[in-house]
Amino acid sequence: MKKQLFIALGFFGTLLVAGTLFLATLPTLLSAKAPTNEAAIASRHQALTKFANVMDLVEKYNVDPLTVDEIIQKSLEGLLTNLDAHSSFLDAKHFQDMKVQTEGEFGGLGITVGMRDGALTIIAPIEGTPADKAGLLAEDIILKIESQSTLGMSIDDAVNLMRGKKGSPITITVVRKGEEKPFEVKLIRDIIKIDSVYAKVIDNDILYLRIVSFDKKVVEEVQKHLAKTLPNKKGIILDLRNNPGGLLDQAVGLVDLFVDKGIIVSQKGREKSEDREFKATSKNSDTKTPMVVLINAGSASASEIVSGALQDLKRAVVIGKKSFGKGSVQVIMPISAQEAVKLTIARYYLPSGRTIQAVGVTPDVEVDFGKVVKEEENGFAIKESELKNRLESELEKVDKKATPKKKKEVDTELVMKQERIDNDSQLKSALDIVKVLILTQK
Repeated sequence: MKKQLFIALGFFGTLLVAGTLFLATLPTLLSAKAPTNEAAIASRHQALTKFANVMDLVEKYNVDPLTVDEIIQKSLEGLLTNLDAHSSFLDAKHFQDMKVQTEGEFGGLGITVGMRDGALTIIAPIEGTPADKAGLLAEDIILKIESQSTLGMSIDDAVNLMRGKKGSPITITVVRKGEEKPFEVKLIRDIIKIDSVYAKVIDNDILYLRIVSFDKKVVEEVQKHLAKTLPNKKGIILDLRNNPGGLLDQAVGLVDLFVDKGIIVSQKGREKSEDREFKATSKNSDTKTPMVVLINAGSASASEIVSGALQDLKRAVVIGKKSFGKGSVQVIMPISAQEAVKLTIARYYLPSGRTIQAVGVTPDVEVDFGKVVKEEENGFAIKESELKNRLESELEKVDKKATPKKKKEVDTELVMKQERIDNDSQLKSALDIVKVLILTQK
């Protein structure tokens, strides 16, 4: 019977929602290739003999008694964690925890973490979650979880420590760039439920789409907003900041909504049989509406594929800060009903052939996050919107004629507040650039 494999795109140790894994059958990965020549067979036998001898010594002489099963377990854990930052051995508990993540409801903090240079690093806090409300930032390093140091700790172990019952407290110690010393952050765990896509309207004709993570409904939700929220849009701002990734098919599908030809992303592994290309289709693609994509250091994997592909295919201008740089593919391969191996089997490449792994996506326009710097207003200064309303009012007094009917306004709940734009210099830059793109398209 064929075994099922979980394939994770951008699935770091994560405390967010379901949908970061999907199922696929990869029989080629399950058939280990045995050596065929005598030298290779001899070398393999010698290595296995060495392992058996060491295991025998540990079983006999280690100060704490260990069973053969325990020794094998520790050996597997060491093997997988030494391959790369994202591979690991999943015992019964860890494998069950992984399954829980696919079902989507558990007590957590709302952060995605990964290993960078051996340090447990926050990839992104998720909006509205305890981590976000506590002020945790992308690129913060978690030094301690409660009293336990994270140095040498696996991602899976760190995730398990941070997960817990809703309402239970937890304290983590954080190292942040620019801060003189580590500081403690106290949080209360909560059930992590996230709306992965939401939309706002800016200036009645620009559609702002925020994608928090790539779950299984992202493409469907974006299509709805494109068709119903603002069907006569003149520009699109796609916000992928602090988006840690998710499902590959949703990343490819999202790009496909805006391009009609070309390779979106390719996957290259050790074996040719693992190589794949994901190409755009011409079905109902919006290739004309001016578009800007926002990214930052918390944008990883699936969000890097989307932003990098749209950049390479000359479909959008990318704005913000350099992304995280996570472009490897992990599969979860069950080895029994209760245990599995998470293994890196391939890397992703953008349309131009460039890799994402450890490199990331560099924006076309780099902009730091912060408040928008405005010119000081004096007593005679009138905002553009106020000036327009005042002039229309004065015109009515003079002309005594009915003013033209204004175009239909969108639902006020969908309108982005000016204060939000003023507090986000990256968004303001994106807005300015998309307006320029609209003008140059005419």
